[in-house]
Amino acid sequence: MTAPEDFNRTKNWMSQVQRYIHRHRVISHPFSADGAALLVIDMQRYFTEPSSHASFPGANAIIKNIQCILSAFRERGRPVIFTRHALAKDEIAGAMSDWWGENITLENPLSAIDERVEPLGAERVIRKTRYSAFLGTKLEDVLKASGITRLVIVGVMTHLCCESTARDAFMRDYEVFFVVDATASKDEELHLGSLRALADGFAILSTTEDVQKWMRCCQ
Repeated sequence: MTAPEDFNRTKNWMSQVQRYIHRHRVISHPFSADGAALLVIDMQRYFTEPSSHASFPGANAIIKNIQCILSAFRERGRPVIFTRHALAKDEIAGAMSDWWGENITLENPLSAIDERVEPLGAERVIRKTRYSAFLGTKLEDVLKASGITRLVIVGVMTHLCCESTARDAFMRDYEVFFVVDATASKDEELHLGSLRALADGFAILSTTEDVQKWMRCCQ
């Protein structure tokens, strides 16, 4: 059950971005579970483990909502794909290395996906080295092989990897559904800034409650 403070926060976010949500887009892009996949972006211990210098409260705050959405997709038998941002030994991250001054490496235990939302069975994990999950990966091949036409995006961080992936998905003609209370940034203004941009040009904004309802009801 959603806590009252979480519900109020989500309601406030949706209110603040409402001016960018165009009714005709929502009507022309109705959700259907058919052709849908869940994309869980970078829910790694690097962002959730308190001992990590890169952790932030929002990453842990969305865990329960992501768990709910994972359950909904798994119960419906729809594909779930995870991304893991990590560099192999001697791999170069390009501009990102200079920008952040560090890299997340495969050898670092904190690069592992948080066990509270870890992949099950044959669920795919796409390793990436850039913000977008499409750049330099096999993600699009995986989506096409599974007949995926729409993506539900959750994870971290909203304004970096989640937004970059959502934009790239839209440019590849996928329908994008971006879950406002199952994505998070280290700063609420960065989160809201992304939601505004995505609502205006790239994605249908939704809530965890929306996705659960869709997965129960939509054919």
